[in-house]
Amino acid sequence: MLQTAYIRENREKVIAALAKRNLDAAPLVDDVISLDEKRRATQAELDTVLSESNKLSRDIGELMKAGEKAKAAILKEKTTQFKEKGKELSERLATVTEALTQALYKLPNTPADIVPEGKSADDNITVFEEGAIPVLHEGALPHWELAKKYDLIDFELGVKITGAGFPVYKGKGARLQRALITYFLDRNTEAGYEEYQVPHLVNEASGYGTGQLPDKEGQMYHVGIDDLYLIPTAEVPVTNLFRDVIIEEKDLPVLCTGYTPCFRREAGSYGAHVRGLNRLHQFDKVEIVRIEHPDTSYAALDEMVEHVKTLLQELKLPYRILRLCGGDMGFASALTYDFEVFSTAQDRWLEISSVSNFETFQSQRLKLRFRDRDGKNHLAHTLNGSSLALPRVLAGILENYQTPEGIVVPEVLRPYTGFDIIN
Repeated sequence: MLQTAYIRENREKVIAALAKRNLDAAPLVDDVISLDEKRRATQAELDTVLSESNKLSRDIGELMKAGEKAKAAILKEKTTQFKEKGKELSERLATVTEALTQALYKLPNTPADIVPEGKSADDNITVFEEGAIPVLHEGALPHWELAKKYDLIDFELGVKITGAGFPVYKGKGARLQRALITYFLDRNTEAGYEEYQVPHLVNEASGYGTGQLPDKEGQMYHVGIDDLYLIPTAEVPVTNLFRDVIIEEKDLPVLCTGYTPCFRREAGSYGAHVRGLNRLHQFDKVEIVRIEHPDTSYAALDEMVEHVKTLLQELKLPYRILRLCGGDMGFASALTYDFEVFSTAQDRWLEISSVSNFETFQSQRLKLRFRDRDGKNHLAHTLNGSSLALPRVLAGILENYQTPEGIVVPEVLRPYTGFDIIN
């Protein structure tokens, strides 16, 4: 979340920045400033009461040593009054501090300067495009029909077992899925990312730490009896590995990668655009996360973008990179680049990765800091990216690599699959 001191000292700047998100932030910002003033005033009053109470305690001690018990008794009555006042102020401080925290949770991150203005995905800017879009043979099929034709994915069986959006991968479909996961992890570790296997459920503190909670859109599955949440992405548990941690500056940057299934309710998702693998409630994804010094985080973001580019280049899929506008960015992001692969059979672009810099938005919530050479603590910057989300990558492979003889496996995946064609 945003830092209170920064909001207080840069009111107009924060409001102007959040206007890029098409948000009239003035009421929210003023609420934060007002609550912070109340918190500081209450804290000052409490400090005064505690100081006076401590002084009285010392005076009582000195009177007792001097044998002035009557005078000490009078002062003890005053200390009782101070303790009651201190208790009242402590309770008031806790209430206003919680109200301030909740107000801060309502404010999204301020977009970076280069984030374009815009209201929706239509206003995103294409910054890079690569790869020739293949010309398919007559009778080419979309991936959901290919999956059925070659018995790779059973969507109906998933509905039977669980419900819509929970596909069952079979045979060569399952092996191709596993090949992609291993390939992505191998390439990430070769690039210097340390692999982690993390829990697929997180507690409430973890959800608040990375900004998924408060859950405004109802996207997370909640296991009520245990008060745990199924993760929407590996970003949540991996980044929370460093909650309440102070990292030595010499140990930066920290690079992590991990594979997890991801669970998203995707409330309100319906229509032709969600057919097949286009929109799922459970899907697999390999993630990269970085903890960076603030001076190097945007160079690190560029490195992450280049890394994801190499994966798509090796898969030889046509793709493009978009810089998201303010109206299409995630709540916690300061700058996001989306990768989209072209679905030839569907004749449209499909998002397969988001790479984002959150600056200090998550680290403020996480209390994730680094200690500089002078021993001073500072908030670190956090970044994350998909490398990659599997469903639409798989959809792109099935559709773009289809031939009359079958589906050719991308060359880079053949050492992992053990076969070069699906027929």
